Amino acid sequence: MSAHPAGEVGSLRVAPSILSADFGRLGACVAEVDAETDWLHVDVMDGHFVPNVSLGPPVVASLRRYSGRFFDCHLMMSEPGRYLEAFARAGADGCTVHVEVGGTDDLIDQARALGVRVGLAANPDTPLSAVEPYLGRIDLLLLMTVVPGFGGQSFMAEVMDKVARARAAIDADGLALDLEVDGGIDPATAPVAVAAGANVLVAGSAIFARPDPLGAARALRAAAAAAR
Repeated sequence: MSAHPAGEVGSLRVAPSILSADFGRLGACVAEVDAETDWLHVDVMDGHFVPNVSLGPPVVASLRRYSGRFFDCHLMMSEPGRYLEAFARAGADGCTVHVEVGGTDDLIDQARALGVRVGLAANPDTPLSAVEPYLGRIDLLLLMTVVPGFGGQSFMAEVMDKVARARAAIDADGLALDLEVDGGIDPATAPVAVAAGANVLVAGSAIFARPDPLGAARALRAAAAAAR
């Protein structure tokens, strides 16, 4: 089981993304927003699945000393199965893999065996039908609201129809499943995503690129809560 519980399924969660934090003072950045952090979102990029490289298990292990929050690790990798165990050992509480890389059943089984919460992600142009067969086997569905690879991109409102259909499918089957959105989330777009059915909001530049990151996280939560 995860060392740091995820909390009640379906509750509103703000998940600051460390991709937009200052890596030179990462521990301090995380501490600054802790009071408004439900999950800490860790974007892992391999330079192959996405055209960028970010961080690996050693950074997760180092960061764990500075935060007792749930670590929501998003593995944007072509071969996540090679690294799931390393991330679990480093302190990841949840690991999300992309449906586009294939081998989804095996990856779900591997993550489950490691005791981490299991997430499945889909890019903006990936149809909901690609993830629907797995909804009953996962703990988290992440629908990207930007093309993954870089922070600071604009929110893709056209993904909201997919979010709404995912929420309808989750509710129709009574699934204990969190629905997460990632990309361009800020106080203006968070209510749109929540109204469509998302309950976990990943925000990077809207928090860490602001002069007052804690205040920015608080404003985002307030805006999202108003749409519930």
